[in-house]
Amino acid sequence: MPNGGAVAHNGFPVDQGMAFAGQFAGVYLNFNPEDATSRSSKLEAFLPDATDPQLGWDGNGRLGAVAIQPYDIEATDAKNAVVSVAFQSGPRRLMLSVPIYYSGDDAGKRFVVSGRPAILPAPAPAELPQAAPPETDDAAAAELKPQLEGFFKDYASGDAAGLQRYVAAGKSLPSFGGVFTFAELKKVVVPVGGATREIQAVVVWVVPNGEASPSPNATDPAAVGARLEQAYRLTVEKQGDKWYVADIRGAGRVVD
Repeated sequence: MPNGGAVAHNGFPVDQGMAFAGQFAGVYLNFNPEDATSRSSKLEAFLPDATDPQLGWDGNGRLGAVAIQPYDIEATDAKNAVVSVAFQSGPRRLMLSVPIYYSGDDAGKRFVVSGRPAILPAPAPAELPQAAPPETDDAAAAELKPQLEGFFKDYASGDAAGLQRYVAAGKSLPSFGGVFTFAELKKVVVPVGGATREIQAVVVWVVPNGEASPSPNATDPAAVGARLEQAYRLTVEKQGDKWYVADIRGAGRVVD
């Protein structure tokens, strides 16, 4: 959470205030003329009495927002704050600035929107610096590849007995249970090391389209199972002359 996950900042209850502003943004940022009456009734739960029920919207046009998340807060004192809420509208990521007031403990711990919101551009993506590729062990990668292909196939299908053949002794890993189908092990990065290594793997899954038996000759993209690349970090151990998987999790940053 912003502010180090603090419950209060300058005496203002951060978590509750950000939740209130995020819920308000979900109503405020979505409008169309057909839904004007419903929108104004929903906004009443956030606004002081005698406020414009549409809070500045003239009733024309449309706006749609998704991926609405409280992003940051600036509390000036124990009762007043401005919350920044991130959202997506069409192809653009934007921010909504929401001023809010907190009544305090003696007045029921209530919030209200205290002024007009403001839409602002969101910060641009950070510049990702170049990372030096690790020294790799191509021989170990060649040994690991067929093991990993078998592992990911059974990891996707949920074949518990088959999966256990690729898992290190004494370990047990859950599987997708058929949610995905393994398509391809696209990349394996194996650093130089000993019998236990932290490796990276880029896997291609097939995501079912919801049909029991999709046609292999389908031309409609929506009728074809999607291919989705995912990156994983695995702990592998060499036991005897074979490698086995001891753990799997998200890869973080993959060095190309």
